[in-house]
Amino acid sequence: MSLADWPDGAAFVVERRIDSVDGLSQLGERLSLFVRPGMAILLEGEIGAGKSTLARALIRALAPRVATLDVPSPTFTLVQSYDETRVPVLHADLYRIGSTFELDELGLDELLPSHLVIVEWPERMGQCQWGDVLRVCLTGRGKTRAVRMEATGLWKSSMKRDQEIDEFLKSTRWSHANRQFLEGDASFRRYETLEVEGRTSILMDMPARPDGPPVRHGKSYSAIAHLAEDVRAVVAINQTLYAMGYSAPAIEAYDLCKGLAVIEDLGRSVYGRMIADGQDMWQPMLAAVDVLAHMADRDWPSSIKIDGGCQYDLSSYDMEAQLIEVNLLPTWFWPHLYGREIGQAELNQWNEIWENIIPLTKPDKPIWTLRDYHSPNLIWLAERDGLRRVGLIDTQDCVLGHPAYDLVSLLQDARVDVSLEQAGDLFDYYCQLRGAKGNFDRTRFEQAYAIVGAQRASKILGIFARLSKRDQKHGYLRHIPRVSRYLERNLEAPILGSLKVWFDSHLPSAERERLT
Repeated sequence: MSLADWPDGAAFVVERRIDSVDGLSQLGERLSLFVRPGMAILLEGEIGAGKSTLARALIRALAPRVATLDVPSPTFTLVQSYDETRVPVLHADLYRIGSTFELDELGLDELLPSHLVIVEWPERMGQCQWGDVLRVCLTGRGKTRAVRMEATGLWKSSMKRDQEIDEFLKSTRWSHANRQFLEGDASFRRYETLEVEGRTSILMDMPARPDGPPVRHGKSYSAIAHLAEDVRAVVAINQTLYAMGYSAPAIEAYDLCKGLAVIEDLGRSVYGRMIADGQDMWQPMLAAVDVLAHMADRDWPSSIKIDGGCQYDLSSYDMEAQLIEVNLLPTWFWPHLYGREIGQAELNQWNEIWENIIPLTKPDKPIWTLRDYHSPNLIWLAERDGLRRVGLIDTQDCVLGHPAYDLVSLLQDARVDVSLEQAGDLFDYYCQLRGAKGNFDRTRFEQAYAIVGAQRASKILGIFARLSKRDQKHGYLRHIPRVSRYLERNLEAPILGSLKVWFDSHLPSAERERLT
């Protein structure tokens, strides 16, 4: 039976033979790629079947940076918890459980929503009522094990996806690669590192994004904001940037229908990590500005042909897209801060202000605007020359927009501090580069820079509040004071007088920075 034909209501079953202890550990490592809070793994098998071996390998794979992680058997403690792992883990051994009262005392039901729960001897639980369960049954003697896995809920889609990835990789040089989880962004995409004999590449797992609920005129937020909905955007944008002389990752292989791609690994010299390590960033930042100035003076296509006959059309960063983004602030930031919805009068004023100032940023010649040109997505490639020293990732949301936007992303980085002095020096350098080519109006550019800076800061405040409120990712709130300070810089521009009055009246900086 093919994956597509598998009945929706049935458990998804995978059977395999393992001939070594290493094979059990590799299975645990593979399962670790897909775990998330709320999932459970039930390990069945006789004493010595390898349940603990599999569990230990999985848990250690969730903490690759903790080389000394101790993973003892919970035979006597009954439950062992791990908070230093990528996903919090509860590892339970129910062999010594004698009653439902003892089972209830462990609190597995209460902790499941926030943890991965691994249970050895799940037979002691009776009928399992959890939804996202992978039941792993180990049988056999000596070094050989027969493994039967029954997946339900999210595990079902994860196991299907794992098989699709295996099939995809068979057609590439990475068919026998060691696959490891790679930390990504806050998006729906998933990444893995592929390693064979010291060579690495990146697997991008990007199935077509399901259309979200309609938010305006029957369209979803992602459709209005022109966010990439499938891997076509990754292939089209990266291949074009690469062909034009920029260091976007080379595309090694892809399957547009399955939403999978193998892309070049540009390394780990990410700007954000270099800044955190205290490295001198002046040359990398100058090089990043060089790239933007160079891009601003080129002609950019609005439509791209992809091998295989597909076409990818870039959207314009239009009024509707920019308005839906700034409205993340009244939609998410305001109620998260004040505990109530924004009033209609305040919202009407907000929309009217933006409807008047956004048109002032319409460029005479739209260029490719990457939208996330900042420290998490720039990689320093010191061994390369010229513009190719700056690696560009996370480019799939590229639109046709104003050249000021990506400069704002770089000089008003939401994740790291860029001082007013450094930002000013780099801004001057950019203007010198553009001015040397002629036909550059610095006054108009400064005005557009302030407007898109305020627009981006407003959007990001809303996004960080949404990530905290909706997705329980509260760590993003620590960046709010920084983004608020950037916003204040932009509001000093005379063109934003009405917007400054609105913020001073309704969301002054002291209030904004309470949400941390």
